[in-house]
Amino acid sequence: MTQRTIFVTTALPYANGTFHIGHIMEYIQADTWVRFQRMRGHRVDFVGADDAHGAPIMIAAEKAGKTPEQFVADIAAGRQQYLDGFSISFDNWYSTHSDENTALAQSIYKDLKASGLIATRTIEQFFDPEKGMFLPDRYIKGECPKCHAKDQYGDNCEVCSSVYAPTELINPYSALSGAKPVLKESEHFFFQLSDPRCVEFLQEWTQNGQHVQPEVANKVKEWFTVRTNPDGSTSEGLGDWDISRDAPYFGIEIPDAPGKYFYVWLDAPVGYLASLKNLLSRRGEDYDAYMAQPELEQYHFIGKDIVTFHTLFWPAMLKFSGRKTPTKICVHGFLTVNNGEKMSKSRGTGLDPLKYLNLNMNPEWLRYYLAAKLNGRNEDIDFNAEDFMARVNSDLVGKYVNIASRAVGFITKRFDSRLGLPSGDGHALLETMRASHNEITDAYEKRDTARAVREIMQLADRVNEFVDANKPWELAKDPAQDARLQDVCTTCIEAFRILTIYLKPVLPQLAAQVEGFLQVQTPFTFQDAQTPLGAGHQIAGFKHLIQRVEDKQLEALFAPPATAANAAAAPAAKKGSKPAKADVAPIDPNAPGGEPVAATIGIEDFAKVDLRIAKILACNTVEGSTKLLQLTLDAGEKDEHGAAKTRNVFSGISSMYQPEQLVGKLTVLVANLAPRKMKFGLSEGMVLAASHADEKAHPGIYVLEPFPGAQPGMRIH
Repeated sequence: MTQRTIFVTTALPYANGTFHIGHIMEYIQADTWVRFQRMRGHRVDFVGADDAHGAPIMIAAEKAGKTPEQFVADIAAGRQQYLDGFSISFDNWYSTHSDENTALAQSIYKDLKASGLIATRTIEQFFDPEKGMFLPDRYIKGECPKCHAKDQYGDNCEVCSSVYAPTELINPYSALSGAKPVLKESEHFFFQLSDPRCVEFLQEWTQNGQHVQPEVANKVKEWFTVRTNPDGSTSEGLGDWDISRDAPYFGIEIPDAPGKYFYVWLDAPVGYLASLKNLLSRRGEDYDAYMAQPELEQYHFIGKDIVTFHTLFWPAMLKFSGRKTPTKICVHGFLTVNNGEKMSKSRGTGLDPLKYLNLNMNPEWLRYYLAAKLNGRNEDIDFNAEDFMARVNSDLVGKYVNIASRAVGFITKRFDSRLGLPSGDGHALLETMRASHNEITDAYEKRDTARAVREIMQLADRVNEFVDANKPWELAKDPAQDARLQDVCTTCIEAFRILTIYLKPVLPQLAAQVEGFLQVQTPFTFQDAQTPLGAGHQIAGFKHLIQRVEDKQLEALFAPPATAANAAAAPAAKKGSKPAKADVAPIDPNAPGGEPVAATIGIEDFAKVDLRIAKILACNTVEGSTKLLQLTLDAGEKDEHGAAKTRNVFSGISSMYQPEQLVGKLTVLVANLAPRKMKFGLSEGMVLAASHADEKAHPGIYVLEPFPGAQPGMRIH
């Protein structure tokens, strides 16, 4: 097999916060694929970096009283604990705020300019007169010009998904100061994606079936055509891309353009190359020679929210600056929690990866569960706590590790820890397992770890059937059956070794333990599955490899964090007493509803929440969810044509109400809550309900219902 040279990256996290579970899911997916390729004997360079530039970083640093450089350095200092904790095997973690990234970004820009694809034009742009700066699109908010949803961002609407210019917003305001922005002229630089050369290249590159998944290609295809929007307006095809920003801005200066900086999305993907260049430099390798290799493969793992930048802007930047374009863009969907519930730290519905580690939950449980869900397609997946516990306890403990524990004691006690020689049915079983090699490696190659895991667990089932059929515990009672006992137990240990090899990309730490237990001379490769350890091979004493997931661990993981009020009300721990579960808010039986009243707020804070009377016009169960009901609400709203307009809201109240109980009822709606995209659809608000903090002692959730006479649309003051 010819050795491949593969350059792999994950999306660069923005350096304004810690890693969230979406980052960790992507890193685990990429890391699993990288480990698989390395086990096949290929050279893989796996790099990441912090996306450190842009106005949000500059603004966040100012609020924190730090320089932008110090701000991003402080964020970077907290990264390694996550990467080490989940066994993410990056060869290099770097930053876009680096000399390498500056040089590469400016070089790519100059090459694009030499290709005749950079143009300048004067544009009108919103300017915050109080902050004294041009406003990035995400810091301008207002009413969507298409669907008229309030408080939408300056570049796209989260309700109707329309894309527009900030100047098209109705009643715009600055998200920084609240001031009404004014239009000012400024010269900007544009990458001319509308150039026929770019359009022709990108149409072929995205639609040839090689570089992106089919579902991604279909989505990207929309950008090349003039299309009619639901409101009757039209959207043009591929347009030019504004790649410049005005000072003050934390970023990379555009050559020969004082006061102008590259838009962060130009230099961010260049950070992939900068991190690689830094890695190669530290190794003493030549970056240009490395990139010039004809056989070099370049893979990017990203989420579906940044497809446009990676399938249009990035390949075009590389192509027309004379550089190698990506081999494949590997796009995954979003991760929801517990049947699509919105992630919320305060409500304990998020999955905090650092909290997971601090609770001493096995990182390989999560690696396995995510591998069992990810299939290589651009699809959302859901972390369900009950399913998580069932899969780990059944598959890893009950099926896989159980094979070794059922056989190793007999080998160590009866046969001086030495393996025998499988025969007959044992040999046939092992050959069947080796024959699955191609199917499993094909699944890994295509990032379909869900299929790989299914195949591996089906093999584990067959091994356990073999154990049950031969009953080594019965054979051990008859000394005349010693040869058969060693035969059966050797088959089990060899089968366990093959399963471990197949699972190693997903479970690297557990595999390392098995390598030690089996006393192999070199780390497992995939080819090792084809070669048995051999009769007479001596193994070490067996140690317990993995624990079961327990209910209390998941309860602690999803428990809401302790509030300041709860912390103050909690009694001091006695000396020598056991610490409370991490981040579990104590229930106060003397407080109303089991929890102390929250900290005092001003009337201006309350006024920010727009509570409206709403009528429940329809209510339905949600397929795939045991908690949610889907409500159609009349909140007295009308569309641009004066017709009645309804809202769709998902609410976790199905344990208390049948749909028919709610139809026709009035309730209270949080009307200005940002819409939330869920796996079941868009939720456009929240209905209010009450519950006790101690759900076990006081089960139930109760939807608020106004007195008769209230009308849909009335505001609650």
